[in-house]
Amino acid sequence: MKTYMAKPAEVDRKWFIIDASGQKLGRLASEIASILRGKHKPTYTPHVDSGDYIIVINADKVQLTGKKLQQKKYRYHTGYPGGLKEIDYQTMLRKRPEKVIEIAVKGMLPHNRLGRKMFKKLKVYRGDQHPHQAQRPEFRELRG
Repeated sequence: MKTYMAKPAEVDRKWFIIDASGQKLGRLASEIASILRGKHKPTYTPHVDSGDYIIVINADKVQLTGKKLQQKKYRYHTGYPGGLKEIDYQTMLRKRPEKVIEIAVKGMLPHNRLGRKMFKKLKVYRGDQHPHQAQRPEFRELRG
């Protein structure tokens, strides 16, 4: 029996909606990353982008456990000397909740050009409205 290897032209993509309200950030991000990679499909091939599109709604209602809301920091560098910036997640969740989910998911994807291609299939929105009705997305419940 031969091992099946998916080809990029053969990949059938679907659109899913995931509601982030009341979900824990890490568990939500790992589930999203798995769907973006295509690991939920029997035709999963590691070197082919075989994942589906994900629409995340209610990003502002995602939860962090413990004291992470006050203690966890998001750090980035502007590129200028002395340009290291730091924001706590409470401020980040208030100002740009979409970015919190995007950062968590991006860290769980491969760090190469295939991972960057997978990341483009993630659409995150603050409220429960999204402009992707034409793709007829279906709701997906998370495991656990």
